[in-house]
Amino acid sequence: MLTRRPIIDEKELTQVVSSIMYDVKSNGDEALIKYAKKFDGVALEAIEVSAKEIQTGLEQTPQELKDAIQIAYQNISKFHRAQQELETVIETMPGVKCWRKSVPIEKIGCYIPGGSAPLFSTILMLGIPAKLAGCKEIILCTPPNKNQEVHPAILYTAQLVGITKIYKAGGAQAISAMAYGTKTIPEVYKICGPGNQYVTKAKELVQQDGKAIDMPAGPSELLVIASSSCIPKFVAADLLSQAEHGVDSQVILLSNDAKVMDECLTEVNIQLAELPRKDIASIALSNSKAIILDSIIECIELSNSYAPEHLIIASENANLYIDKVINAGSVFIGNYSCESAGDYASGTNHTLPTNGYAKNYSGVSLDSFVKKITFQELSKEGIASIGNTIEVMAEAENLIAHKNAVTVRLKEINND
Repeated sequence: MLTRRPIIDEKELTQVVSSIMYDVKSNGDEALIKYAKKFDGVALEAIEVSAKEIQTGLEQTPQELKDAIQIAYQNISKFHRAQQELETVIETMPGVKCWRKSVPIEKIGCYIPGGSAPLFSTILMLGIPAKLAGCKEIILCTPPNKNQEVHPAILYTAQLVGITKIYKAGGAQAISAMAYGTKTIPEVYKICGPGNQYVTKAKELVQQDGKAIDMPAGPSELLVIASSSCIPKFVAADLLSQAEHGVDSQVILLSNDAKVMDECLTEVNIQLAELPRKDIASIALSNSKAIILDSIIECIELSNSYAPEHLIIASENANLYIDKVINAGSVFIGNYSCESAGDYASGTNHTLPTNGYAKNYSGVSLDSFVKKITFQELSKEGIASIGNTIEVMAEAENLIAHKNAVTVRLKEINND
């Protein structure tokens, strides 16, 4: 099937992750230290990052990188601040007022992948909207290196967005720790952030146990639609930018032009040879596809069926097709809109639904960190005007106590 993702053994994955999560839930910090040794090869002496470690991270982060992160911070803040909604009171009928209020989720847990590619940029994508939403407690879990260190850029970016509670924990064990709490890591109300298949499965399982998550956000994926007006070396660079994420990433190239397809694939091979992470990218490419279709419209249709995390329309006429895109996490329009822009600094969020979940999930936004509470206020005039409607409907459902809650009020008003 053209839209099939790389197949994983779901039964075995669930068993492995469930076992890790039960261990952490039962044994807390002791289990975290055990899994840090087993999976990350690190003998942890402390799970929480100290203030001294944070200060060292700030000092070790190059100024050029700090400047770049600050520009990204400004753009992402600007885009997400614009998502704040005004509280509007609607009078649905005389004396009946209704409104909805955004209330911040109090406790947020952010998962930040580390390892060979420490994704400090994800801290911006999670921390900025969480802070703008007004969340009271935001913690961060990320795996350390073999020297028990968290990457300096992760520490700098966390400090920049205002996250000071940072813990050395990765994988499914970190998700379990945030979901249920340990002696060191506090329990949170919602867990956000991308990760590998183990992290994604852990988030899925804690959601079944009543803990909120942002979305299923697993291995990265990109679909590129390349028309005859694309620039093949740009397309190749975009495909490789996602393939280098991990061996379980997937990229898809669609085109209606066989010559363009050949040129793009030739460029992929040329550029791949120069990549430091070419071994990882090569494995990801073996799980990827290049497909020729009859028209760009057919390419759009296949993309909608696949529902990619990232979609690039590589064409000088890309704007002609925007309205036809209905399933995608984030869309990049035209030859100069590289996916890396969204990953880092354009302003949009890069924490996006994968594995086809773009059909029914949105990417992270300000709304990810609030819950919506509705309010209503009825005056005497309001209950008098709507009361009979409620009584008739309640009686038809044989819920007489519901009806009576109105009736007693109407009688009181009439007695007055």
